[in-house]
Amino acid sequence: MTFEDALAYIHRVDWRGSIPGLSRIDTLLGKLGHPERSVKYIHVTGTNGKGSTCAMTAAILRASGYKTGLYTSPYIRRFNERIQIDGAPIPDDA
Repeated sequence: MTFEDALAYIHRVDWRGSIPGLSRIDTLLGKLGHPERSVKYIHVTGTNGKGSTCAMTAAILRASGYKTGLYTSPYIRRFNERIQIDGAPIPDDA
């Protein structure tokens, strides 16, 4: 799948038909061996301020010597800004 194909898919999917709840993700995580139980992460939720809170948290962790991954939405200039590793947007081929 090319970068353009991936973007077309993401923007084509109709997410409005989703059903709230955790049963499907719990089933998927179970099949994957529950990787969320063995990694350290911070999950930020709420209505306002998530992007800036996550950006500041990631910056603090990087300054403390941690490798960081960050997913935010929406993007400003390029879709790749949504997914960052150590403060840098992922490249198109990733």
